[in-house]
Amino acid sequence: MNTLKSNKNWKSKLYEIIYEADTKAGKWFDIILILVIIASIIIVMLESVNSIDANYHNFLNIAEWIITILFSLEYFARIICIQKPTKYIFSFYGIIDFLATIPKYISIFFIGTHALVALRALRLLRVFRILKLARYLGASNKLMTALKASKIKIAVFLFSVLVLTIILGTIMYIIEGPKNGFTSIPYSMYWAIVTLTTVGYGDISPHTPVGQLIASMVMILGYGIIAVPTGIVTSEMTKQDVIHTNTQTCPNCLHDKHLDNAIYCNKCGEKLNHE
Repeated sequence: MNTLKSNKNWKSKLYEIIYEADTKAGKWFDIILILVIIASIIIVMLESVNSIDANYHNFLNIAEWIITILFSLEYFARIICIQKPTKYIFSFYGIIDFLATIPKYISIFFIGTHALVALRALRLLRVFRILKLARYLGASNKLMTALKASKIKIAVFLFSVLVLTIILGTIMYIIEGPKNGFTSIPYSMYWAIVTLTTVGYGDISPHTPVGQLIASMVMILGYGIIAVPTGIVTSEMTKQDVIHTNTQTCPNCLHDKHLDNAIYCNKCGEKLNHE
């Protein structure tokens, strides 16, 4: 009985350190984790510089292996200390952590794949929870809610732009033709997209007066189109007033969007850990 209780206590403590950004130990653990991730990314960047890699290859390789082993231990620790390991393994962060760890091992069998460890940069997304930047965390949640609420309007808008691109591409193909670089309707659509988004690569441009007139209209139209999705999302964001800064993670389902001062998970009802 005491053994079971002891196992539960160390798992609970390990869970607080690894998953809880609200605890002092957890915050330090995650800050150190971020620093190690950054160090790993820098090492990968340095390895890509031939002059540096030639002089410090062994040092960089050993350092990368040490970091990979540390991340492997951290990955397994995350699995061990939660009630339902599959919840973490198949979660967004679980998949990112796995992808950030496995490339170095794959490089043993396949040369050149070690550069994929740059995927660890994605783990920097944890910084919003780790450093408890409340206003940024709240703003990101608010933006995500606004995007979800306006997804239908944005989808309709994008469909309209797609139709407009097809029409413009077809018109320019007919007016300019292959002799002026508009060799096909798809390639003309590419020009329409580049022009409509005001990017303007310049690799293809109209030569006829009519084509140049249409291009001018498309450029002006582009400025108006860019503002539309911004207005849609902004309108939805004004409806989202409450910002919650709670960073507690449920030990049962790993849900992390809870109200401030929440005691129980609002998804599964499990009691949240508190320091």
